[in-house]
Amino acid sequence: MNKFLRYFIQGLIITVPVAITAFVVYKVIEGVGSFFGFFGVIVSPFVDPFIVIAIAIGLIFLMGLLGSSIILRPLFMMFDNAMEHTPVIKTVYSSIKDLLAAFVGSKKRFNKPVLVTINKENNIQQLGFVTQEDLSELNLKSGTVAVYVPLSYSFSGNLIVVPADHVTAVNASSSEVMKFIISGGVTDIDE
Repeated sequence: MNKFLRYFIQGLIITVPVAITAFVVYKVIEGVGSFFGFFGVIVSPFVDPFIVIAIAIGLIFLMGLLGSSIILRPLFMMFDNAMEHTPVIKTVYSSIKDLLAAFVGSKKRFNKPVLVTINKENNIQQLGFVTQEDLSELNLKSGTVAVYVPLSYSFSGNLIVVPADHVTAVNASSSEVMKFIISGGVTDIDE
């Protein structure tokens, strides 16, 4: 039963962010399509999906532009604050927000590629990214760091806590290291 629960939770971790992202994109595209359908604007059954996708991309861009404006930023901050303090919603909202920020936001977290020595005796090492260098908030002993290790051909990974002296910085761009890990080591690292 423990294995079943562990696999189920791992499945949730993999599925939920992908499903939520797909659902949001689908709803935006569906909303734009129904808006034009409400007014009877139909170009062609083959062209309409592309128009809807282009408008959805434009709307997402517009939301980013408005969210960055001085005038509307306080409104977005109030909405963000409300979402961060609403029970149950805050767990999902803040997790997705942090995950997106880690990849594309101003607070990128996967920008320190490292080689982690997993087993010194057999010199087994693994590539990953330092995500936290101070784990005192978790009451873990000083001198340990959090390293995210992505899995190959997957959108998942493992977070491991290792002594700082087991971590060696990798002299390559984080995007190239991520691409190398995700491909299972078969892609070339560009200079």
